[in-house]
Amino acid sequence: MEKRFFAPSEVAKATIVSAETKANQSIERLLILGIMAGIHIGYGAFAYIVVSQSLSNIDVGLSKLIGASVFPVGLMMVIFTGSELFTGNNLMTMALASKKITIKGLLKNWITVYIGNFVGSVLLAYMISKTGLANENILNFTLNLGMAKTSLTFETALIRGILCNILVVLGVWSATAAQDIISRIFAIWFPIMLFVVSGYEHSIANMFFLPLAKFLGLNIAWADIWLSNLIPVTLGNIIGGAVIVPTAYYVAYILPARK
Repeated sequence: MEKRFFAPSEVAKATIVSAETKANQSIERLLILGIMAGIHIGYGAFAYIVVSQSLSNIDVGLSKLIGASVFPVGLMMVIFTGSELFTGNNLMTMALASKKITIKGLLKNWITVYIGNFVGSVLLAYMISKTGLANENILNFTLNLGMAKTSLTFETALIRGILCNILVVLGVWSATAAQDIISRIFAIWFPIMLFVVSGYEHSIANMFFLPLAKFLGLNIAWADIWLSNLIPVTLGNIIGGAVIVPTAYYVAYILPARK
Protein backbone atom coordinates (compact mmCIF):
# COMPACT_ATOMS: atom_id res chain seq x y z
CA MET A 1 0.00 0.00 0.00
CA GLU A 2 1.30 3.44 -0.94
CA LYS A 3 2.24 5.56 2.03
CA ARG A 4 0.24 8.80 2.03
CA PHE A 5 1.82 10.62 4.96
CA PHE A 6 5.02 10.90 7.00
CA ALA A 7 5.24 9.45 10.50
CA PRO A 8 5.79 12.03 13.28
CA SER A 9 9.48 11.18 13.57
CA GLU A 10 9.86 11.72 9.81
CA VAL A 11 8.07 15.06 10.06
CA ALA A 12 10.47 16.13 12.80
CA LYS A 13 13.46 15.31 10.59
CA ALA A 14 11.89 17.03 7.57
CA THR A 15 11.23 20.12 9.68
CA ILE A 16 14.92 20.28 10.60
CA VAL A 17 16.00 19.89 6.97
CA SER A 18 13.59 22.64 5.94
CA ALA A 19 14.96 24.90 8.67
CA GLU A 20 18.49 24.45 7.34
CA THR A 21 17.32 25.74 3.95
CA LYS A 22 15.46 28.64 5.52
CA ALA A 23 18.46 29.68 7.62
CA ASN A 24 20.69 29.81 4.54
CA GLN A 25 18.40 31.86 2.31
CA SER A 26 19.56 35.32 1.24
CA ILE A 27 18.04 38.33 2.99
CA GLU A 28 16.62 39.54 -0.34
CA ARG A 29 14.80 36.29 -0.98
CA LEU A 30 13.54 36.05 2.60
CA LEU A 31 12.20 39.59 2.39
CA ILE A 32 10.35 38.95 -0.87
CA LEU A 33 8.86 35.69 0.37
CA GLY A 34 8.02 37.33 3.69
CA ILE A 35 6.14 40.15 1.96
CA MET A 36 4.18 37.64 -0.08
CA ALA A 37 3.30 35.64 3.04
CA GLY A 38 1.99 38.80 4.72
CA ILE A 39 -0.20 39.45 1.69
CA HIS A 40 -1.48 35.86 1.66
CA ILE A 41 -2.44 35.97 5.35
CA GLY A 42 -4.07 39.35 4.76
CA TYR A 43 -6.26 37.92 2.00
CA GLY A 44 -7.52 35.24 4.38
CA ALA A 45 -8.01 37.82 7.13
CA PHE A 46 -10.11 40.11 4.92
CA ALA A 47 -12.22 37.15 3.79
CA TYR A 48 -12.83 36.48 7.49
CA ILE A 49 -14.12 40.05 7.88
CA VAL A 50 -16.33 39.86 4.79
CA VAL A 51 -18.13 36.67 5.76
CA SER A 52 -18.42 37.66 9.44
CA GLN A 53 -19.57 41.27 8.96
CA SER A 54 -23.30 40.85 9.59
CA LEU A 55 -23.56 37.43 11.22
CA SER A 56 -21.90 38.70 14.40
CA ASN A 57 -25.11 40.59 15.16
CA ILE A 58 -27.11 37.37 14.90
CA ASP A 59 -24.96 34.62 16.38
CA VAL A 60 -21.36 35.21 17.48
CA GLY A 61 -20.43 31.52 17.45
CA LEU A 62 -21.81 30.98 13.96
CA SER A 63 -20.07 34.14 12.76
CA LYS A 64 -16.72 32.92 14.09
CA LEU A 65 -17.20 29.47 12.57
CA ILE A 66 -17.99 30.77 9.10
CA GLY A 67 -15.19 33.34 9.28
CA ALA A 68 -12.79 30.67 10.48
CA SER A 69 -13.73 28.48 7.52
CA VAL A 70 -12.15 30.90 5.01
CA PHE A 71 -9.21 32.28 7.01
CA PRO A 72 -7.01 29.14 6.54
CA VAL A 73 -6.72 29.87 2.82
CA GLY A 74 -4.02 32.36 3.78
CA LEU A 75 -1.73 29.70 5.26
CA MET A 76 -2.55 27.35 2.39
CA MET A 77 -1.20 29.93 -0.07
CA VAL A 78 1.88 30.44 2.12
CA ILE A 79 2.64 26.71 2.18
CA PHE A 80 1.86 26.04 -1.46
CA THR A 81 3.95 28.96 -2.75
CA GLY A 82 6.91 28.42 -0.44
CA SER A 83 6.49 31.85 1.11
CA GLU A 84 8.04 32.68 4.48
CA LEU A 85 5.78 33.16 7.51
CA PHE A 86 7.32 34.18 10.83
CA THR A 87 4.93 32.19 12.99
CA GLY A 88 5.41 29.00 10.99
CA ASN A 89 9.17 29.51 10.98
CA ASN A 90 9.17 29.39 14.77
CA LEU A 91 9.58 25.63 14.30
CA MET A 92 13.17 26.31 13.20
CA THR A 93 14.25 26.03 16.84
CA MET A 94 14.20 22.26 16.37
CA ALA A 95 17.12 22.65 13.97
CA LEU A 96 18.83 25.02 16.39
CA ALA A 97 18.54 22.43 19.16
CA SER A 98 19.97 19.82 16.77
CA LYS A 99 22.89 22.17 15.99
CA LYS A 100 22.00 22.14 12.30
CA ILE A 101 21.65 25.92 12.19
CA THR A 102 23.17 28.77 14.19
CA ILE A 103 21.41 31.39 16.27
CA LYS A 104 22.64 33.92 13.69
CA GLY A 105 20.91 32.03 10.88
CA LEU A 106 17.75 31.68 12.94
CA LEU A 107 17.58 35.38 13.81
CA LYS A 108 18.38 36.42 10.23
CA ASN A 109 15.37 34.44 9.07
CA TRP A 110 13.02 35.53 11.84
CA ILE A 111 13.83 39.25 11.72
CA THR A 112 13.83 39.51 7.92
CA VAL A 113 10.66 37.46 7.53
CA TYR A 114 8.89 39.36 10.32
CA ILE A 115 9.67 42.67 8.61
CA GLY A 116 8.54 41.26 5.28
CA ASN A 117 5.31 39.95 6.79
CA PHE A 118 4.61 43.39 8.25
CA VAL A 119 5.27 45.18 4.96
CA GLY A 120 3.05 42.77 3.01
CA SER A 121 0.22 42.89 5.53
CA VAL A 122 0.20 46.69 5.79
CA LEU A 123 0.47 47.09 2.02
CA LEU A 124 -2.58 44.89 1.44
CA ALA A 125 -4.50 46.61 4.26
CA TYR A 126 -3.83 50.01 2.68
CA MET A 127 -4.85 48.85 -0.78
CA ILE A 128 -8.08 47.28 0.50
CA SER A 129 -8.91 50.47 2.41
CA LYS A 130 -8.84 52.27 -0.96
CA THR A 131 -11.04 49.80 -2.86
CA GLY A 132 -14.38 51.08 -1.59
CA LEU A 133 -15.30 47.55 -0.48
CA ALA A 134 -15.76 48.57 3.15
CA ASN A 135 -19.52 48.94 3.39
CA GLU A 136 -21.10 49.96 6.69
CA ASN A 137 -21.11 46.42 8.08
CA ILE A 138 -17.47 45.77 7.11
CA LEU A 139 -16.43 49.16 8.48
CA ASN A 140 -18.15 48.64 11.84
CA PHE A 141 -16.91 45.07 12.16
CA THR A 142 -13.32 46.08 11.38
CA LEU A 143 -13.34 49.05 13.76
CA ASN A 144 -14.83 46.95 16.57
CA LEU A 145 -12.28 44.22 15.90
CA GLY A 146 -9.46 46.75 16.05
CA MET A 147 -10.74 48.24 19.31
CA ALA A 148 -11.12 44.79 20.87
CA LYS A 149 -7.62 43.69 19.90
CA THR A 150 -5.97 46.86 21.23
CA SER A 151 -7.94 46.71 24.47
CA LEU A 152 -6.41 43.42 25.61
CA THR A 153 -4.14 43.39 28.64
CA PHE A 154 -0.51 42.37 28.04
CA GLU A 155 -1.10 39.06 29.84
CA THR A 156 -4.24 38.24 27.87
CA ALA A 157 -2.63 39.05 24.53
CA LEU A 158 0.45 37.00 25.48
CA ILE A 159 -1.56 33.92 26.46
CA ARG A 160 -3.79 34.11 23.41
CA GLY A 161 -0.63 34.38 21.32
CA ILE A 162 0.79 31.24 22.92
CA LEU A 163 -2.38 29.24 22.31
CA CYS A 164 -2.62 30.53 18.74
CA ASN A 165 0.82 29.56 17.54
CA ILE A 166 0.69 26.12 19.09
CA LEU A 167 -2.09 25.48 16.57
CA VAL A 168 -0.43 27.34 13.69
CA VAL A 169 2.81 25.35 13.89
CA LEU A 170 0.78 22.16 14.27
CA GLY A 171 -0.91 23.15 11.02
CA VAL A 172 2.52 23.53 9.40
CA TRP A 173 3.62 20.25 11.00
CA SER A 174 0.52 18.48 9.65
CA ALA A 175 1.05 19.94 6.17
CA THR A 176 4.60 18.56 6.22
CA ALA A 177 3.21 15.13 7.05
CA ALA A 178 0.79 15.18 4.11
CA GLN A 179 2.01 13.94 0.74
CA ASP A 180 -0.61 15.32 -1.67
CA ILE A 181 -2.35 18.65 -2.16
CA ILE A 182 -5.79 17.62 -0.91
CA SER A 183 -4.34 16.10 2.24
CA ARG A 184 -2.37 19.27 2.87
CA ILE A 185 -5.48 21.41 2.50
CA PHE A 186 -7.27 19.45 5.21
CA ALA A 187 -4.12 19.24 7.36
CA ILE A 188 -3.86 23.03 7.34
CA TRP A 189 -7.56 23.84 7.55
CA PHE A 190 -8.49 22.18 10.83
CA PRO A 191 -5.80 23.62 13.17
CA ILE A 192 -6.08 27.12 11.66
CA MET A 193 -9.87 27.04 11.78
CA LEU A 194 -9.61 26.02 15.41
CA PHE A 195 -7.41 28.95 16.45
CA VAL A 196 -9.60 31.48 14.63
CA VAL A 197 -12.91 30.18 15.97
CA SER A 198 -11.43 30.09 19.48
CA GLY A 199 -10.41 33.75 19.34
CA TYR A 200 -6.65 33.37 19.79
CA GLU A 201 -4.19 36.03 18.59
CA HIS A 202 -1.91 35.72 15.55
CA SER A 203 0.73 38.44 15.17
CA ILE A 204 0.86 38.41 11.37
CA ALA A 205 -2.92 38.42 10.94
CA ASN A 206 -3.04 41.34 13.36
CA MET A 207 -0.51 43.16 11.18
CA PHE A 208 -3.39 43.25 8.68
CA PHE A 209 -6.42 43.67 10.95
CA LEU A 210 -5.08 46.60 12.97
CA PRO A 211 -3.63 48.71 10.13
CA LEU A 212 -6.84 48.13 8.15
CA ALA A 213 -8.85 49.42 11.11
CA LYS A 214 -6.53 52.44 11.32
CA PHE A 215 -6.77 53.17 7.60
CA LEU A 216 -10.58 52.94 7.83
CA GLY A 217 -10.75 55.50 10.60
CA LEU A 218 -9.94 53.92 13.96
CA ASN A 219 -8.26 56.57 16.11
CA ILE A 220 -5.16 54.67 17.12
CA ALA A 221 -1.45 55.40 16.82
CA TRP A 222 1.07 52.96 15.35
CA ALA A 223 2.76 52.85 18.76
CA ASP A 224 -0.50 51.66 20.31
CA ILE A 225 -0.82 48.92 17.71
CA TRP A 226 2.61 47.61 18.67
CA LEU A 227 2.45 48.10 22.43
CA SER A 228 -1.17 47.02 22.92
CA ASN A 229 -1.12 44.00 20.63
CA LEU A 230 1.72 43.10 18.28
CA ILE A 231 4.52 42.95 20.86
CA PRO A 232 2.77 40.76 23.46
CA VAL A 233 1.13 38.61 20.78
CA THR A 234 4.47 38.09 19.00
CA LEU A 235 6.11 37.06 22.27
CA GLY A 236 3.26 34.64 22.90
CA ASN A 237 3.53 33.24 19.38
CA ILE A 238 7.24 32.60 19.96
CA ILE A 239 6.57 30.81 23.25
CA GLY A 240 3.90 28.60 21.68
CA GLY A 241 5.53 27.96 18.32
CA ALA A 242 9.26 28.12 19.05
CA VAL A 243 9.39 26.72 22.58
CA ILE A 244 6.43 24.52 23.55
CA VAL A 245 5.76 22.50 20.38
CA PRO A 246 9.37 22.14 19.13
CA THR A 247 10.62 21.19 22.60
CA ALA A 248 7.98 18.50 23.01
CA TYR A 249 8.64 16.87 19.65
CA TYR A 250 12.40 17.33 19.78
CA VAL A 251 12.45 15.41 23.07
CA ALA A 252 10.02 12.80 21.74
CA TYR A 253 11.47 12.16 18.28
CA ILE A 254 14.94 13.65 17.81
CA LEU A 255 16.66 13.32 21.16
CA PRO A 256 16.21 9.52 21.45
CA ALA A 257 17.79 9.06 18.00
CA ARG A 258 20.85 11.05 19.05
CA LYS A 259 21.55 9.02 22.17
